[in-house]
Amino acid sequence: MSLLHVVGFGLKVGHLLWVPCCLIVSFIYLNWFNCNLGINHNHNCSNNNKWKMGFLGDYDGKVWLNNWWEKNLGNTCKQYYYKYNSLRRSWWRKLWHAYVVFWIVISSSRFLHMSSEATEKRKESLVSLCDERARMLQDQFNVSMNHIQAMSILISTFHHAMDPSAIDQKTFARYTERTAFERPLTSGVAYAVRVLHSEREQFEKQQGWTIKRMDTLEQNPVQEDDFALEALEPSPIQEEYAPVIFAQETIKHVISVDVLSGKEDRQNVLRARESGKGVLTAPFRLLKTNRLGVILTFAVYKKELPSNATPDERIQATDGYLGGVFDIESLVEKLLQQLASKQSVIVNVYDTTNHTDPIAMYGSDVLGDEFYHVSTLNFGDPFRKHEMHCRFKQKPPWPWEAIHSSVGMLVIAVLIGYILYATVNRMFISEDNYNEQMELKKRAQAADVAKSQFLATVSHEIRTPMNGVLGMLNMLMDTDLDVTQQEYVRTAQGSGKALVSLINEVLDQAKIDSGKLELEAVVFDLRAILDDVLLLFSEKSQGKGVELAVYVSDKVPEQLIGDPGRFRQIITNLMGNSIKLFVWQFTEKGHIFVTIHLVEEVVHSIEVEPQSTSKDTLSGYPVADIRRSWEGFKAFSQEGPLGSFSSPSSELVNLIVSVEDTGVGIPLEAQSRIFTPFMQVDPSISRKHGGTGIGLSISKCLVGRMNGEIGFVSIPNIGSTFTFTAVFTNGSPNSKEGRTQQINNQPHLASSEFHGTNALVIDPRPIRAKVSRYHLQRLDIRVELVSDLDQGLSLITNGNSAISIVFIEQEVWDRDSSISSHFVNNTRKVDPPKLFILVNSNSSFRASSVNSGDPFPVVITKPLKASMLAVTLQRAMGVGNRGNTRNVELPSLSLQHLLRGRRILVVDDNSVNRTVAAGALKKYGADVVCVSSGKDAISKLKPPHQFDACFMDIQMPEMDGFEATRRIRELEHMASIEDGDGNNSKLRVPILAMTADVMQATNEECLKSGMDGYVSKPFEAEQLYREVSRFFPTS
Repeated sequence: MSLLHVVGFGLKVGHLLWVPCCLIVSFIYLNWFNCNLGINHNHNCSNNNKWKMGFLGDYDGKVWLNNWWEKNLGNTCKQYYYKYNSLRRSWWRKLWHAYVVFWIVISSSRFLHMSSEATEKRKESLVSLCDERARMLQDQFNVSMNHIQAMSILISTFHHAMDPSAIDQKTFARYTERTAFERPLTSGVAYAVRVLHSEREQFEKQQGWTIKRMDTLEQNPVQEDDFALEALEPSPIQEEYAPVIFAQETIKHVISVDVLSGKEDRQNVLRARESGKGVLTAPFRLLKTNRLGVILTFAVYKKELPSNATPDERIQATDGYLGGVFDIESLVEKLLQQLASKQSVIVNVYDTTNHTDPIAMYGSDVLGDEFYHVSTLNFGDPFRKHEMHCRFKQKPPWPWEAIHSSVGMLVIAVLIGYILYATVNRMFISEDNYNEQMELKKRAQAADVAKSQFLATVSHEIRTPMNGVLGMLNMLMDTDLDVTQQEYVRTAQGSGKALVSLINEVLDQAKIDSGKLELEAVVFDLRAILDDVLLLFSEKSQGKGVELAVYVSDKVPEQLIGDPGRFRQIITNLMGNSIKLFVWQFTEKGHIFVTIHLVEEVVHSIEVEPQSTSKDTLSGYPVADIRRSWEGFKAFSQEGPLGSFSSPSSELVNLIVSVEDTGVGIPLEAQSRIFTPFMQVDPSISRKHGGTGIGLSISKCLVGRMNGEIGFVSIPNIGSTFTFTAVFTNGSPNSKEGRTQQINNQPHLASSEFHGTNALVIDPRPIRAKVSRYHLQRLDIRVELVSDLDQGLSLITNGNSAISIVFIEQEVWDRDSSISSHFVNNTRKVDPPKLFILVNSNSSFRASSVNSGDPFPVVITKPLKASMLAVTLQRAMGVGNRGNTRNVELPSLSLQHLLRGRRILVVDDNSVNRTVAAGALKKYGADVVCVSSGKDAISKLKPPHQFDACFMDIQMPEMDGFEATRRIRELEHMASIEDGDGNNSKLRVPILAMTADVMQATNEECLKSGMDGYVSKPFEAEQLYREVSRFFPTS
């Protein structure tokens, strides 16, 4: 059976089984639906349907829906059904007849199609058989031809090139007879030497016979019994002769015959010596055998000629002619005997040099199949054309397979039609159920859209007044307040930011539920983000004495391409969760440690120990084994290390991030729901310290969007370790994306100021010392590590490199005051380095650790950040630009020059928001003008104007910010055309959107309308400055 037959049969059987399945499913569903709606009030469901809950709501809701359906659509559907049922009875027989006729036509078409396929296969088989025979005949002929050509080289070498000749008739006959097996298709080989007329007499005396004529044999063919060489006439006088001097024993009767005296042979000889290739004669009756054959002729030259020799050069260099006689009939017959299927195919061979009168070389007149195939034969002579004609002996058989397939299809179609006749009502019921389900789906989607719109609206309406609250509080902090008032303001700010954070988390969860969460792809500095997160939690950690630290592997690129905001959100959620656990247990010990490596760095360390109690940690307290936090990752599974993170592209960066803490840990019973939205480990945490319980679930979703995984390990009373992986793109400056995108939040560390500086870190804990070295190396400082003051003193006094900075851990400094004094006194004997003490909080440092006469070291409060270290070192050592004070509080006067001379327009219909934005920008020295509508903004920004930038609200009455921006861009374009250059880049004023709508679609609409940036409410002064300063190169 053909593949088409099998597929068709399978489809029909599948359809036959599918119809009953659909009927059963629809029957079960209808019964359930009717029972839940209270349609069938029987004893099976009427007693329980009041307590059933489903996707349609409670019992009352279902009854209401049923009543509404019956009132509005029930009667119409019943009438339609009855009408259709009546129509079906009257028209079904006609439809059935049309159905049968249709499938008869289809079955007939299938029969014709399969019959034609069988015919095509038969033709393809004949083509294959014919081409195979033609190829074998051609290959065997070429083998014999190559041997004859090799013999011509032998004669040239051993007869003409040697004096006396090493070949005579006896030697030639014996050689050709013994090597005849190499030329199975030839019946004889002969060699004719070239003799000029002036050499004829001497040649005949030397040979002892007279050169005979060839044309006598052509006119009067003789048989083997009556052949007599003496009866041949001498060759007539001509310019040159070609008498046969050597011949194989089977054709020795041609010795002394001049091949140039025959018409056909003369043409072949002349063509052979001019072309240098083998030349075939037309088919002719061979002497003595009277069978059809051809002669293959090669010219023998005096010397080896170049491939580009001219015909005249070939004629002059000719010594003789070597010919091989081929018995075509015997050749083809031997070939067919070698093939097992020779009886099934009739073969004819023709010489078609004269296509109008082809010469039959082999074949019979037996009639066979009407179809035949022609295969071209190439015997090496481009002048002669040959063909092989093949046809089957037997007539084609009946197409039984097509008959069976078409009849079977017709039978199956009739059976299916009969089944459809009995099941058509159920099919319509199933379709009604499907339509109803689709309607419910549309309602659910509409409800989801309404929920998203509701959340966006609520977010906008809350963010707008919160922008005024937080903005006014920030302005209030810049006024003269006493300590109590400042504390009140900070508390209000913290509460407002907590409310904004809650709104953001709820919006993120809504985006996740609707599948609309999108990630950016911008260049960012990973290490700068971690510095900002440390700054966010530093106050809480210092208050509790908890040590915060981060470490990023040197193999992690400086710049990555991804979504920095979402990555910061994940780190913030995990660290915030750890801080809450510390606050919950009211402990003043331990640490929170963030590490970032490449996945390839840790892929070989996946052996898991049962539990880690080692004190070789950041703070010396035991932690949960980090390796158990990733043991379920696919990247480290046995099926394939690195899993989906493995990539041949060097542009992809696969990070593994761990957040380790020594807090109270997560109870075992709560670990299974740790990533469930709105679930808390303990409700008291939310009541005391805030939070919605969706931070970890959002983090899990964000990690998944970054093509990563997240896991954790937690041991009660030991601590927890959260680990996740994420895939970014390498944003190095030499890459295309890294060159074209701006880098956000990348600090200027002034590392060139400390180039060549040598520092010493004295810390007994290797991991903590490693963290210190990481931050110092970011400033291009060479770092040496030792574990105590004695080793440090030895390195300073005896070391090869001069140590100019010494960082001493508080634990070492406070251990023994006498040792500390000894260390300070002995460092004075050499070039004294600057001393820095690393402490967790200023309140825990003992100021009396050294004598009052000793130089007091500089205290650096953790957590360490490269920017803070740079500023501290610049001040202590008196180097560099002291104005670089990122992450350090600046006096308000130092901000006045940043936007001095810049004229900025603020457009907002809310007077409070205008006041907040104007106050924030004036803090940086800008000249601010405020308007309350989009029309006023257009009039202010109509070219020419004196504004350097514009902050525009989006949602305003009469004309929103989008329309106002589009009209401003049109005015700029028209002004540029009037100027004559057509380039409006000189007139384009930067317009930054200000809105409380943080949806992705809003951001995209801002860019489409011609805006240059986006600032979400509530905003801070630093945020406004950062966005607008991008357009002022001198800021």
